[in-house]
Amino acid sequence: MERLCAEARFYGFAAVCVLPRWLPLAVQTLVGSRVAPGTVVGFPLGANAPSIKTAEAKWAVDHGARELDMVMALGALREGDDRAVEEDIAGVVRAAGPHALVKVILETTLLTPAEIERAVRLAVAGGAAFVKTSTGFFGGATVDAVRLMRRVAPPTVGVKASGGIRTLTEALAMIQAGANRIGTSSAVAIATATR
Repeated sequence: MERLCAEARFYGFAAVCVLPRWLPLAVQTLVGSRVAPGTVVGFPLGANAPSIKTAEAKWAVDHGARELDMVMALGALREGDDRAVEEDIAGVVRAAGPHALVKVILETTLLTPAEIERAVRLAVAGGAAFVKTSTGFFGGATVDAVRLMRRVAPPTVGVKASGGIRTLTEALAMIQAGANRIGTSSAVAIATATR
């Protein structure tokens, strides 16, 4: 974890996202840098009760998180319960307050294009700062999903491509499709790669 944070500082990455257990160490290690410490909420399935997600978000902010990557309530989305999805997101956004931006993980590989569009709209309505492709557990980002997310999301909401991005070529393809952020465990390799 300390090496991960040191690399993020050295290369000027936007954020380091760690499991909640490691958040205090990441916060401590990143003091004085512009790298945002972040953690996950409702990870990895998004199936936690909304009150649990809200409590996770509050704990994270209280312990120094400046970014929260929450997993959308996928079951509710697939069931057509849009109100539950939006309220779930809004609860985490309220708990984050002005202290942390919220990225909503859609798990795009499990969704149809129409579901991706609905998911983006619900995340935006719930107050998300970013929509994000995936956790990586069920497949990764695709250019088509990123392009669709960028088309649906307003310019004020970021698109984060995450999952399976390991090369500079893959990262550039996601950026060209409309991603504002890349989530990857291969960040140093991508940052040091040459075209």
